[in-house]
Amino acid sequence: MGLSYSVINRRMSGRDQDQDPSEPHDILQSASVGEEPDLPSIVAYLIRSGQIRFISQDTGNSDDSDASSDNEFTPCTKPPPAIETQPNVKALKESDIYSSIMQSSGRWTNKLWTKQYKSITIPNFIAQRELGMKSQQQFTHGDMCVLNSKFLPNRLRKIVNYHHKKAFCGIYSEDGNVFLSACQDQNIRVYNTSNEEFKLIKSIRARDVGWSVLDTAFSPDGRYAAYSSWSDCIHLCSIYGDHDVHEALHFDPGDHSFCIFSLMFSSDNKEILGGANDGNLYVYDLESNKRTLKIDAHDDDVNTVRFADESSQILYSGGDDGLCKVWDRRTLREERPVPVGTLAGHCDGITYIDSKGDARFFVSNSKDQTLKLWDIRCFSDQTGIEETKKVVSSQRWDYRWQQVPRRMAKKRDLKGDSSVMTYRGHCILHTLIRCKFSPEAITGQRYVYTGCATGSVVVYDILSGKIVRKLEGHSSCVRDVSWHPYENTIISTSWDGTLGMSDFCDYNAQDMEPDEEEVTILSRDSPRFATKRQRIKRTRETAFPGLYD
Repeated sequence: MGLSYSVINRRMSGRDQDQDPSEPHDILQSASVGEEPDLPSIVAYLIRSGQIRFISQDTGNSDDSDASSDNEFTPCTKPPPAIETQPNVKALKESDIYSSIMQSSGRWTNKLWTKQYKSITIPNFIAQRELGMKSQQQFTHGDMCVLNSKFLPNRLRKIVNYHHKKAFCGIYSEDGNVFLSACQDQNIRVYNTSNEEFKLIKSIRARDVGWSVLDTAFSPDGRYAAYSSWSDCIHLCSIYGDHDVHEALHFDPGDHSFCIFSLMFSSDNKEILGGANDGNLYVYDLESNKRTLKIDAHDDDVNTVRFADESSQILYSGGDDGLCKVWDRRTLREERPVPVGTLAGHCDGITYIDSKGDARFFVSNSKDQTLKLWDIRCFSDQTGIEETKKVVSSQRWDYRWQQVPRRMAKKRDLKGDSSVMTYRGHCILHTLIRCKFSPEAITGQRYVYTGCATGSVVVYDILSGKIVRKLEGHSSCVRDVSWHPYENTIISTSWDGTLGMSDFCDYNAQDMEPDEEEVTILSRDSPRFATKRQRIKRTRETAFPGLYD
């Protein structure tokens, strides 16, 4: 998750410093013989070696972060990036996911109805049911997804304030009754979200924290949570019960500076998968209480890992080398780690991966300011892989504190890009921003949503590639987002030290003006706000020079 400087093709991992002790001598020697010094390489080396540290503008004190972790300088990138008005959906419509989501979200069965009546309304749906046009005179799952799409979140209001301490992680449990949040104040907070509540029920003091807690995960049974930081181990703690469990799980990496950037429980609750800054994938067995697998997966930091489905046999990984890789546990060997396939197409490092849960499709967020949809049956050839490596190694900017280069604003398709669809319109800066599929139960996974460095939550329609919601309200980047599995509620976790709740509000029914601080996206069915909506539309279609250098 470190620098994008790739001139020397080694960024910030301790293993690379050990491999090339002559690196500082080579860099400085080039300057001493009269050549123009390569300043980015010098700065990159100084950061890697820990000779440059960042000072918080809020407190004036040096932080405790590792040299290669997210830094504290986080200006809010308010102007949004230019939005792609006509996304290319040709490859998407040729893919199986198009018909699959059309079916699961109810759009396929209601296609003829929408052609006749132009729009879908609740009275229309009730009329269909009463006229016997619905199977067994009841709404199908697809019908309910269509109705739910009419009530997508359209306002964002802040519900928790951590008093200027950056919030890093926030996730719902599988049943949606518990929400877990991790903040830079080293506290992990557990909230009861059942019965439309958001009540703090437990606060866990994180141990062995360097910089901050960087990732969290619920166990499948919802009884435990795991978290990681700049440490040789991750920690497992209990959510319920009178007897508190808080144990360290040692990964024994061997590196002097180590961090698990991403972790996930297996579906059988027996293993934890992790991706680390040393380029390796780790598997920890909870029954034997030891690390059972260490795989050399990427040439750089592994920023994200995911199990592909409930079998927990297929793994996805993404790293700062810009590649997404697919692994099969049944054929994986430490001594000769070979991925099943590689997916190339991003121009910069991967920040997050989320699986659709079918062991076939997944989405990835990248520092190249795009979100891509992938089909693992369409792996990239060697040409595409080499092209991605070439472009990523040529990047000479740091997403943690620099502005997005102008060249990133230009639409660019790499040779050999095997992605199904590319989504543009959000901004990835400062940290590893997450992206996820919307819940199957209420949307049929019709949408993919992501955090944004502009302080927004951006929701894309997978099938059209267009933004259907942009929920603003945070004053700094939104790092994590989590959609309630059974409700149209999204919790956003932001570096402004707050948790935001996005839900639906019918302003016409309430006959009220939306609060300026809480709401920025208005109901599209409201003629009252036509002028405001047009201004927002013009704003979206304009490229903001403040975002690009």
